[in-house]
Amino acid sequence: MTKQKIDKNYLDYIPVKNPDIEYEKNEKGIITVFIRWEGFFNKIAQKFFHRPKVSSIDLDDYGSFVWGIIDDKKDIYTLSKELDQKFPNMEKSLSRLIKFLEILKDHHLITYSEKKSNSNIKTC
Repeated sequence: MTKQKIDKNYLDYIPVKNPDIEYEKNEKGIITVFIRWEGFFNKIAQKFFHRPKVSSIDLDDYGSFVWGIIDDKKDIYTLSKELDQKFPNMEKSLSRLIKFLEILKDHHLITYSEKKSNSNIKTC
């Protein structure tokens, strides 16, 4: 017997915010994400190289909007449509959205859940 390869559509993934990540929204609507640096090597870097225990990252208008509409229920396709409505003149909005979400995932700010047709959700 051979294994069947199942093609997964990236647009069907559902971004889920990491509940351990703290963030705040300022009066202009800009999101600031706070990343806590923990672990052995980070402690060494903090002590000897004067690295901060917490880094604050200000997202731009697009990033703040996308972060704000991630609700752990909408798939990437739905997010891209909302982004197109908010910023109609943005070029390559889908590729920019996917790249932004990949960066968030690489920094452990989000994970993906996979939408199934029978409404079972599997975390990726």
